[in-house]
Amino acid sequence: MFAEERQSMIAEMVSDLSRVTVNELAARFDITPETVRRDLSVLELSRHLRRVHGGAVAIDRLSMSEPSLEERQTQRHDEKARIAAAALDMIPASTTGSIILDSGTTTELLADRLLDWTPANGGDQLLVITNALPIAYKLAANEAISLQILGGRVRGLTRAIVGTRTTQQLDAMRPDIAFVGANGVAADFGFSTPDSVEAAVKTAIVRSARRVVALADSSKLDQETLVRFAALSDIDALITDAPPSPKLAAALTAADVEVVIA
Repeated sequence: MFAEERQSMIAEMVSDLSRVTVNELAARFDITPETVRRDLSVLELSRHLRRVHGGAVAIDRLSMSEPSLEERQTQRHDEKARIAAAALDMIPASTTGSIILDSGTTTELLADRLLDWTPANGGDQLLVITNALPIAYKLAANEAISLQILGGRVRGLTRAIVGTRTTQQLDAMRPDIAFVGANGVAADFGFSTPDSVEAAVKTAIVRSARRVVALADSSKLDQETLVRFAALSDIDALITDAPPSPKLAAALTAADVEVVIA
């Protein structure tokens, strides 16, 4: 087998499995560990993967890797839609209440379902607070919803409103339910996101709400990104689309987190 052909296969394996080890690749291709390391160096230079101790990981599994909002809107749409539908069931239909919608593609799908929200009884109200420009734009079309958008600066990559002003406003609030997104959910590290300023806002959201519901599709499970914004015990419920791994499931149970499979 030519080196180029082998390297192409290694790149495909890393993309499919997210992580490979030197020993696995040496056994798979019947080559020495030194040859594997040379292949990984070539692939890292061409940005097909990132070398780590003992092997390599996919580029999109790096702690600061963060696709744009447009990229994420095309990823795992069906799974996120099911999660959003399950989240909608957690919003009381016949009472006056308040919720926070964090920025993110899954919370935006939840906002899509709120476009048809109407009060079950006359006088019932729903206040939606958000730091996401796309969510605010959509929900402004529903006159039955009271909408409050948080102030601060806009982070272009995610269209999220962030900064000290944002967190200060959240510190003065006590909404009924917060729906928060995450880039990683891990047994030991908790809930995380790649960007520190968005992490600060997420932490403030978690701290502010009476009940916190995390929305994370199964590709986020057992993943760690750069900044932890909440421990598992800070979250009341996790809605995802597939059962967590045994290790994560045990940690969620120990932290008294309700897991909802959508």
